[in-house]
Order: sequence, then C-alpha cells, then structure tokens
Amino acid sequence: MTADAEPYGSGSLVVFDTSAWNRQRANDEISGRWRATLAAGALSVCPVAALEILASARDQAAFHRLDAALSALPQAPVTRTSCSAAIAASRELGGSRRLPAADYLIAAAAAERGAAILHYDRHFEPLCEALGIDSVWLAEPGSLD
Repeated sequence: MTADAEPYGSGSLVVFDTSAWNRQRANDEISGRWRATLAAGALSVCPVAALEILASARDQAAFHRLDAALSALPQAPVTRTSCSAAIAASRELGGSRRLPAADYLIAAAAAERGAAILHYDRHFEPLCEALGIDSVWLAEPGSLD
C-alpha cells in the first residue's frame, strides 16, 4: 500500500457490500484504498452483509476472526425505517429490476445513515439511484472479473 492511498467515497461514511469485501485484497491499489477508508473511520458494515461474509468462514477460528473484524466496524443496522425504504425502492424499480433482497436491505440501511455503498456489483447502481445515495465502485466495473 502506498502512504497516499485515497479513501473510497467522498470522505463520508461508506457501507460495504459482500462484493467489495470479497475483492478487497485483490490488488495493492484496492487494499490500500480499503485500509485508507478504514483508517479514516469511514467504513461501515450492515448486519446483512456481515451474515453473508460470516457464512464464508471455513472453520470456527476463521468465523471468530471475521466476526471480530466485522464487529469492530461502525454498524449500519437494518431498522423498520430501512425495511420500508427497501420496499419502496423495490416498488419504484418495478418488476424490471429483480435484485437480491439482501442488496435492497444493505442499500436501504446505508441510505438511512446518509452513507454511500461501496461495492463491485451492478445491482447497486439502480438501488442507489432509487434511494438517492452514492454508488462507489471498488474498482472500475469489469476490471476485476
């Protein structure tokens, strides 16, 4: 990592999706920016993403390491208000946007906190637009896969 890595986002809070977490160690630029965002106190997790990430633990020790790392971050919990916002976004997007329920909840939890979404998943583009929040790509779309 270079000492001058720019944090993700515009300096405000970003809630990351599982797609970002899974790729954050992909290369030096990404991991440097991830650590810079973490050091700035701007990285937050939603329990929905945390559950998805914890499901990837290969054993109990890995689960405990992941759980400790995720629990140390600021939280963007799913509330009744964010659930209502997720349903409203689904309604707004209509049947043409069949997106995972988890993505709706993560984006709505971020919106409730005025945070952006840090991701590597095209699903978040329409969701962020519907919820009126910033979509922050971990890397240029298509550059990591």
